[in-house]
Amino acid sequence: SFAGALGLQFARAQFTPDLLPADLTGSYVYDQRRAEFDFRPGPVFTNLLLADEINRTPPKTQAALLQAMQEKEVSVGGKTYRLEAPFFVLATQNPIDQEGTYPLPEAQLDRFLLNTFIKYPKLEEEEAIVERTTGNTIAEVQSLCSRDTLLKLQQLVRSLPVSKHVTGYAVD
Repeated sequence: SFAGALGLQFARAQFTPDLLPADLTGSYVYDQRRAEFDFRPGPVFTNLLLADEINRTPPKTQAALLQAMQEKEVSVGGKTYRLEAPFFVLATQNPIDQEGTYPLPEAQLDRFLLNTFIKYPKLEEEEAIVERTTGNTIAEVQSLCSRDTLLKLQQLVRSLPVSKHVTGYAVD
């Protein structure tokens, strides 16, 4: 819904113990007819990536997101591919049953703007969620802006002057 409202492409990756870095970044597949390798991009080639239960996959796969999140690019097979702007990751962690999970290292946590804990809903809230999300009706999301408009707004925000005390407050 969030991606749809902003006119962005969306992808979701379920982070499981058997997920490999190439499952996120993509890989080369051999085309026998042409006797060539073709690059097949993974779900990271989107604008908004939902990394679902990121703590359920091994550190090597978690680290596959580091270059994408920091440098907005992915290296596969010795070649670097630029990710289309804007690119950002929303991630969930499963706090229940920590056995078999892989806590994110500080270097990866730093790439997320914020971390919030959402408590499990009360019975009435959970019933309301089930009622809203089941059945044959799919909520249609109206696009509020296009990807191009969002990029222009980002540039506009970056061009605004910020006083030193505000920068200091943000850094603190």
